[in-house]
Amino acid sequence: MTFSQMWDELQPIGRDPGTGGYRRYAWTPVDATLREWFTGAAEARGLEVVLDRAGNQWAWWGNPDETPGVVLGSHLDSVPDGGAFDGPLGVVSAFAALDGLPARPSTPIGIVNFADEEGARFGVACTGSRLLTGALRPEAALALRDGDGTALGEVIGVGPEHVGRDEQTLRRIGAFVELHVEQGRALVDTGDAVGIGASIWPHGRWRVELPGEANHAGTTALADRRDPMLALAALVQQVRASAQRHDALATCGKVAVSPNAVNAVPSSVTAWVDARGADEARVRAVLAEIEAAVVAAGGRLVEESWTGSTPFTPSLSRELQAILGPVPVLPTGAGHDAGVLATAGVPSAMLFVRNPTGVSHSPAEHAEESDCLAGVAALTAVLAGLL
Repeated sequence: MTFSQMWDELQPIGRDPGTGGYRRYAWTPVDATLREWFTGAAEARGLEVVLDRAGNQWAWWGNPDETPGVVLGSHLDSVPDGGAFDGPLGVVSAFAALDGLPARPSTPIGIVNFADEEGARFGVACTGSRLLTGALRPEAALALRDGDGTALGEVIGVGPEHVGRDEQTLRRIGAFVELHVEQGRALVDTGDAVGIGASIWPHGRWRVELPGEANHAGTTALADRRDPMLALAALVQQVRASAQRHDALATCGKVAVSPNAVNAVPSSVTAWVDARGADEARVRAVLAEIEAAVVAAGGRLVEESWTGSTPFTPSLSRELQAILGPVPVLPTGAGHDAGVLATAGVPSAMLFVRNPTGVSHSPAEHAEESDCLAGVAALTAVLAGLL
């Protein structure tokens, strides 16, 4: 089956006809369909599919318990109303790269579908790879709940007593190469279809709690109100201004209002801030200013996650450069499973495929078919070169 045929099979799964975006949330019926597709694609190629202790799917050619293998892949889940390429491009390209080998080698080859990379359902990005490596403690993961109150432990598909760092799976990975659509415009500027990842910027997520007092919207004088929406409005402006001041990126993209009624002054607002930058000092400077403003408004700021600067494995990245020749080497502000593995000491690298608009996490996310095929060719060359 060709790259285009596989891509066409995936296109309708989880797509919302109204927005054109994808709602592929982890461990839902849509995700089950995606996992069935992965299993079918693997079995059609004679690969053995296994589940690890974190709910990730692995498809293996050969025996990685005898010799660690070269692993390709990415994830199939999405953000709310996300694009088609973020994640699935890496999985489909992995199968296409395997198909592109002239013969199956003696070295084992793996293809992985990491679970809940986006964290759209349970709020923790790269859940599957973090659990796999032990970066996310099993007791913390099992207690995570989605918006409906369902605990991750109820749906992960692995017995709670087995969830956690998976030493056997980690030993099986000799090298991991994740292909991903670029989430930016660097390759547009350089004129290249494919680039190599250098590192991931430091980044984190913070929860902001802003208190108020519930009251009637039609009878409470403006002077008598304690309206946390005003503090929220100031927070959004502060996030932008601080990011500009320190040459970083910061976003307030998720808000929960209580009681969330049209005719009521809110009793409280919870908002989340995502902040990233080329170095930790910039990000921390942004958050210091935001926290000062939040405290002054009577609220509090809580750090929910933090990932420091994450270089991909230098020796493996150099091997990719030797195989592919003079292609751009790029940092990225987006987090990836490859970064989680690299932090855990697993040799990991990334390839990026050009995105003509630079738009990502949106239905407008795109990559031209010719660039996708260039990515497959590069990944095939890398796979052959690493075997």
